[in-house]
Amino acid sequence: MSNSQTIEKLEQQMFLDVIRERRSVRAYDPTVQISREEMTEILELATLAPSSSNLQPWRFLVIDKPELKKKLLPIAFNQQQVVEASAVIAVIGDVESYKKAGKIYGQAVEAGFMPADTAQSFIERTVGMYSSLPPEVARQIVYTDGGLISMQLMLAARSKGYDTVPMGGYDKAKFVEAFGISEQFVPVMLIAIGKATKPGHPTTRLPIEDVAFFNEMPSV
Repeated sequence: MSNSQTIEKLEQQMFLDVIRERRSVRAYDPTVQISREEMTEILELATLAPSSSNLQPWRFLVIDKPELKKKLLPIAFNQQQVVEASAVIAVIGDVESYKKAGKIYGQAVEAGFMPADTAQSFIERTVGMYSSLPPEVARQIVYTDGGLISMQLMLAARSKGYDTVPMGGYDKAKFVEAFGISEQFVPVMLIAIGKATKPGHPTTRLPIEDVAFFNEMPSV
């Protein structure tokens, strides 16, 4: 086996280890703080996730001040990881992300990924389509893209030695009010991140034959 093949094999194993070692952790060391630099790096890795028309509708509200985590605690039904974790990342969807189409496709032109006239065509088509979507369709798109980036964020955190737990159990209406979230933004989920003091509970998964089917779904 060549050196390049050995390195590739090791990289594959490291990636598989990250996937297998990720757990939903609810007990955190409150003394551990994640630096803004490292948090930014984790978020940047997460933003490599795919999104509809590459509009990247995700937005992150990183809550790491103790007084704000305490404010969030009752909104998140007093889940203790909210105050013990280094931070809670609110993953939020922007239903008006099409307004950044010019910037996104402009960057593609600057990077040499597409000609300027092609980019302009993409911008006009994208803005026209997304700006006219029914509200429920626009929300569904950001929920889907928000789910994709949330999983990538948790794997990026695990690769850096941190633990996470996704939380859908919180009062979204109170969260929006307490943190001044405008109607342009849709809360997707909260993710606690930090260093575990107790490992996440081991879990089982259904056999693959119970969940994966080839070419047709089974009759119910």
